[in-house]
Amino acid sequence: MRPCTWELPTRTQGLEAHIMPPMSFLRFLMLLALVVWIGGIIFLAFVEAPIAFTPGLLPTRHVAGSVVGHSLDRLHYMGIVSGIVFLFASALYHRMTSGRANAVSLRHILMVLMLCLTLISQFAISPKMHALRAQAGVIDYLALDHPIRREFDRLHVWSEKLEEAVLLLGLFALWRTAQELR
Repeated sequence: MRPCTWELPTRTQGLEAHIMPPMSFLRFLMLLALVVWIGGIIFLAFVEAPIAFTPGLLPTRHVAGSVVGHSLDRLHYMGIVSGIVFLFASALYHRMTSGRANAVSLRHILMVLMLCLTLISQFAISPKMHALRAQAGVIDYLALDHPIRREFDRLHVWSEKLEEAVLLLGLFALWRTAQELR
């Protein structure tokens, strides 16, 4: 097995020896960005949130909601960074393989949709939910028909739907990217 080097190609090595290590790194960055983002969503939805809301584990549901809400904020920022890294690496990869940037590939469209949904969730829905929680004190103490509780519950449903959509788009983007990078 020969060690991986980043030396410039000699006259006998050809162009392929010069392009392949960066190409492998770009493929790695694209897949890593998707896996970090999708893995974070899966962890939050299927591990952290159910554990946080397990009766008796945390002192109150309010505390569980605060933990999950702050984790979701961090996840959104991880997703935004991952999306930007993916788009940059993917555009550069396409440029190096075809000689032109392809901004309209399916994987780019999927990533832009994921970013848009995440930005909506982070900067439109989450701040309203945080404000309602601050205004209400403890949401669970409000009657189900209280206007603040109804608005919070409505926004919570939208937040979940957006995260589900990002997850499904991300899984499709991962599958599509793996197919295209063979």
